[in-house]
Amino acid sequence: MTTSPSTADVRHACTAVSSPALIRLITEIDANGPIPPRGLTGTLTDLTPHHIRQATDLARALGLVRVQPGLGLGLTTSGMELADIYDATARWARRHAYPAPVADFTSRIQRTLALLAETEVLSAQGGRHCPAADRSPSAQAFADLARPRDLLSQWLHANPQAAHLTVPEPVA
Repeated sequence: MTTSPSTADVRHACTAVSSPALIRLITEIDANGPIPPRGLTGTLTDLTPHHIRQATDLARALGLVRVQPGLGLGLTTSGMELADIYDATARWARRHAYPAPVADFTSRIQRTLALLAETEVLSAQGGRHCPAADRSPSAQAFADLARPRDLLSQWLHANPQAAHLTVPEPVA
């Protein structure tokens, strides 16, 4: 019998996969394929070497990436599934202008994952409104969160380590 992750586990996992550098790493590999050896700094030019190292360490600890001989750093099945979650949450956020009509890709993912974690807590408490959100989405928008929520739930069941991994504090 499989148990559902606790609300604390969902929050922790959402925090772990909301790292801007991790989002950038996973979506870059998803969009363009494996990154050649020693090619991370040349590919992810918007990230510092420290952020790249943090992201790759986190991605390895979560089992999202692996070195593919002759190709470089590529996504595992779990990494591809997380990329699908990122895509679904960004698409939902864009469609519902969340968190604002104009927002960047990473912010949309981060805020939507935070919203998913918050709605998980609220649903466990029997609530519907999300007072923590700056702009609470409409009832229809909440209903439309079903796909990203289902993808996240499936991913968490397959990757329980995400809920228990020690995530380093982000460096500004």
